[in-house]
Amino acid sequence: MNIHEHQAKAVLAQFGVPVPKGFAAFTPAEAKAAAEKLPGPVFVVKSQIHAGGRGKGKFEGLGPDAKGGVRVVKSVAEVESNAAEMLGRVLVTHQTGPKGKQVNRLYIEEGAAIAKEFYLSLLVDRETSKVSVVSSTEGGMDIEDVAHATPEKIHTFSIDPATGVWPTHARALAKSLGLTGGLAKEAASLLSQLYEAFLAKDMAMLEINPLIVTADDHLRVLDAKLSFDGNALFRHPDIVALRDASEEDEKEIKASEYGLAYIALDGEIGCMVNGAGLAMATMDIIKLYGAEPANFLDVGGGATKEKVTAAFKIITADPAVKGILVNIFGGIMRCDIIAEGVIAAVKEVGLQVPLVVRLEGTNVDQGKKIISESGLNVIAANDLSDGAEKIVAAVKGAR
Repeated sequence: MNIHEHQAKAVLAQFGVPVPKGFAAFTPAEAKAAAEKLPGPVFVVKSQIHAGGRGKGKFEGLGPDAKGGVRVVKSVAEVESNAAEMLGRVLVTHQTGPKGKQVNRLYIEEGAAIAKEFYLSLLVDRETSKVSVVSSTEGGMDIEDVAHATPEKIHTFSIDPATGVWPTHARALAKSLGLTGGLAKEAASLLSQLYEAFLAKDMAMLEINPLIVTADDHLRVLDAKLSFDGNALFRHPDIVALRDASEEDEKEIKASEYGLAYIALDGEIGCMVNGAGLAMATMDIIKLYGAEPANFLDVGGGATKEKVTAAFKIITADPAVKGILVNIFGGIMRCDIIAEGVIAAVKEVGLQVPLVVRLEGTNVDQGKKIISESGLNVIAANDLSDGAEKIVAAVKGAR
């Protein structure tokens, strides 16, 4: 789960992390009122969307010379006029894709005198079961570009949860950023605060870009992006309350209501599978036969008829889907339950695209019988390879 920048900074501030003062605004009037609470004379008007590259982004409907999604202005009046121009418009960045995202809220923040910019992030390293700290002197840039052009400027080290942050970690961070004296001490405190927040809130990623040195020689978090482990959200109702459903795919929201693991992709073949590993294999073999998966959808090992029906309806609601492959290996999951769910969903929503069903495992004969006796135009598959080949051929033949 992701949250907005202003929310991320509020979370980090609870742990003592130094962040500039600012206020969220949903209307031009609120933006003006927010600016009047700040010292000025410089203000920053920031679009709040779940995507990076906002400063370099472009608003639809504005000319090519128009300012991007992060604007530095020098009066309260400019804050209000820029807010009026930005709110309600679609912002396109390199992370949103060509469709962009509509800006429904802004963050009005006090300006900062920037002497230096750094990059800093904390991530879960699944290979070592530790927290990795990534830092670079090249702040304000996309870390992917830095890794490609100057990989030697990216430094990493790990923190063992069994020991926590030690002075050696603080020294490693200060050295990687070239900080000494008072700034090195601030870096040590910052690392401890970020690590505490990372663990306490079950974060999957904490990214600061940029972390700045101010003109008066202090560290400040100028931008922050937080991502949380969805499996741990039940422990954090305060974080769940920050969820902005307008930033998420409607199909993914619907899937979460039924406890389905669903991720929308850019392909044309919808997939309904039980088990994450089998789902990944199904997507891979679809690509092998020359097509692209439209989604990742794992109905789980103990799905009910209602869950399966909901999953099928979510897939068919995607206009990009030109064919559907149901691939079930019944262990805990029973093939007859899958079949009943598919039949129920097809009867309710109709079937406008080719459907291939491969069943194997528990109650497979009952499942196949239910489908064969349904009277539906369903293509049966003997195994995964056969199913992928048939659905790709059906989709390409229907073009």
